[in-house]
Amino acid sequence: MKSNGRAIIDVGADGVAVITIINPPVNSLSLDVLYSLKDAFEEAFRRDDVKAIVVTGCHGKFSGGFNISSFVDLQQEKVAQPNPGYISLDILTDTVEVSKKPLVAAIDGHALGGGLEIAMCCHARISTPNAKLGLPELHLGIIPGFGGTQRLPRLVGLAKSLEMMLTAKLVKGEEALDLGLVDAIVSSSQLLDTACKWSLDIWEHKRPWNIASLYRTDKMESLGEAKEILKFARAQALRIAPNLHHPLAFVDVVEEGIVSGPRAGLIKEYETFEVLIRSGPCKALVHIFFAQRGTMRVPGVTDLGLVPRHVKRVGVLGGGLMGSGIATAFLLNNYHVILKEVNDKVLEAGIDRIKANLQSRVNKGKLSQGNFEKALSLLIGTLDYESFRAIDMIIEAVTEDLSLKKQIFTDLEKYCPPHCILASNTSTIDLNLIVDEKSKYADRIIGAHFFSPAHVRPLLEIVHTQNTSPQVIVDLLDVGKKIKKTPVVVRNCTGFAVNRMLFPFTQAALLLVEHGADVYCIDSAFTKFGMAMGPFRLLDLVGFNVAMASEAQFVSSMPGRIYKSMLIPLMQQDKRLGETTQKGFYLYDERRKAKPDPDIKRYIEKAREISGVSIDPKLAKLSEKDMLEMIFFPLVNEACRLLAEGIVVKASDLDIASVMGIGFPPYRGGIIYWADTVGSKYICSRLDEWATIYGKNFKPCDYLAEKAARGIPLSGTMDLAKSRL
Repeated sequence: MKSNGRAIIDVGADGVAVITIINPPVNSLSLDVLYSLKDAFEEAFRRDDVKAIVVTGCHGKFSGGFNISSFVDLQQEKVAQPNPGYISLDILTDTVEVSKKPLVAAIDGHALGGGLEIAMCCHARISTPNAKLGLPELHLGIIPGFGGTQRLPRLVGLAKSLEMMLTAKLVKGEEALDLGLVDAIVSSSQLLDTACKWSLDIWEHKRPWNIASLYRTDKMESLGEAKEILKFARAQALRIAPNLHHPLAFVDVVEEGIVSGPRAGLIKEYETFEVLIRSGPCKALVHIFFAQRGTMRVPGVTDLGLVPRHVKRVGVLGGGLMGSGIATAFLLNNYHVILKEVNDKVLEAGIDRIKANLQSRVNKGKLSQGNFEKALSLLIGTLDYESFRAIDMIIEAVTEDLSLKKQIFTDLEKYCPPHCILASNTSTIDLNLIVDEKSKYADRIIGAHFFSPAHVRPLLEIVHTQNTSPQVIVDLLDVGKKIKKTPVVVRNCTGFAVNRMLFPFTQAALLLVEHGADVYCIDSAFTKFGMAMGPFRLLDLVGFNVAMASEAQFVSSMPGRIYKSMLIPLMQQDKRLGETTQKGFYLYDERRKAKPDPDIKRYIEKAREISGVSIDPKLAKLSEKDMLEMIFFPLVNEACRLLAEGIVVKASDLDIASVMGIGFPPYRGGIIYWADTVGSKYICSRLDEWATIYGKNFKPCDYLAEKAARGIPLSGTMDLAKSRL
């Protein structure tokens, strides 16, 4: 894919050639930009009127790194690929870094990935205080390919460089100065002039010529220390990401440069990069990268030319765990928030939760004391609706009690202004049950389903009914973006997207346990697969009361696909309600650390007795692979129903919903992407087999069966889904 990006050169009367990277919006480095940059460098080296060179990016952004679209082109061999090492060795190392003319990078905005790698080839780097620098390639399943694994350790030290690369940590200009990654900090208005003067000072020997970054040794630890650091980093990578190779590849490539020299490290770097860019995890993570950005494009809504209205004041009804988290998310992003509760005691408790949420961020260094106080100043508590007369949006976040929610929305109609968006945070209840679709304000009703803790979790399900105005959807998409959430727009139904997929997932897990599988073996299989937690640890986190309230909704909306287990009701009777009571499927200490509870067997045996279920020897001896498939494939089946019914328009939206809402490992690409790697035919055949033995809740839906019969991917779009929105 050819972009319009390029690099231009402008030589001033002072003899400084300013080379500017131009490829909006982030000045990414597609191949044509890199070739243009090479030409600009060579022209500057060649010209007699050029004494020194400054490299920068247009519009206050140095470079966001290599264009991710170009990754896809390289993976699919759509473009002619340069010879291995051509950019990192031939251009950056053997042409740019050995320049006889001083090179200074003027960094503003972002210098990420390949952008930072270019800057590290320069003799000096000048940055603005808020510029962000880093090598975030970890998020894409690759390692740097332009020398970053060799130059960063030599500029900031081995330990810090490994931390930055293995966590994809970005550092701001001030910290970069402390680390030695940049040489000076100036304001944006002074950046270019300072960089030009700095380059001339080097030319005139008023400042020393720094040793090329590739050969710096002053920040490097001794060989003995280096070996210990590398050993620790390797152990951490194995512990945190046991299924992934690329974190270990970082360590291996850095080690090669230390043991065999930086040039050998560069060779191993580009050889490793060539392998990783074509790996399964890289392809999956690139898919997630584009899928996440694609959630903001909603056919039939965002293509109508509507402009988001300004939302400034937000009301939150309910100050419990969810409501306080939602309020915190808005306060952190400079929204005025009115928190309503039913009496002074619960209102004070809600405000205390918000304070605790904010204080936690202060304690972790993510929020300054000044911004903590500013956020709290935007919060007002109230016991009535009078202050809602001048509000732009309300979010109802009370308990999952249908009659209570209906009463709230009836009351809101009397007080909220005509433009006010009326949103419910319900996680399961059909919005048409909360508000009559014939209501005069039905076009303003929308679901805003956050995930707990709401100020931390990144997903926001935006749920529209057939009456919701496209303007309201556009407004909430904009609000979601401003509070740093990834929105997924879905059509109204019981459970929406995430919880509807999760219901058959947990049902299948309960069926397996009642028929002989072990709770903790199941959870272990899922964490080994890469899930944040297994189904039973997840049930504990959600809480049994919430889980059973959700089940009641699904029982009424899909009665033919229910596996009725008595296991959770029996535990509820004994006040085992999950993590909040420190007893669920696990026991929890004060730090929320979970450990298995042998007493669970007693509840399982009692549940079998009530349900008349006996142990199935096959299920009692399931392999981890079979456990995963028997629990995941019903989830895939439900995801297919969501596509067939047009609840979700794009398969990629379900991938994002599964990664951000369920904890599906992003390096597997999301639930539909992963299912396509497994194959629809195989998934359908296994579900058919289990349906015959264990009941029709395993029966493949028509969408899945049709795809399997035709041998085509589940992610293919159906006309039905296109038409629903």
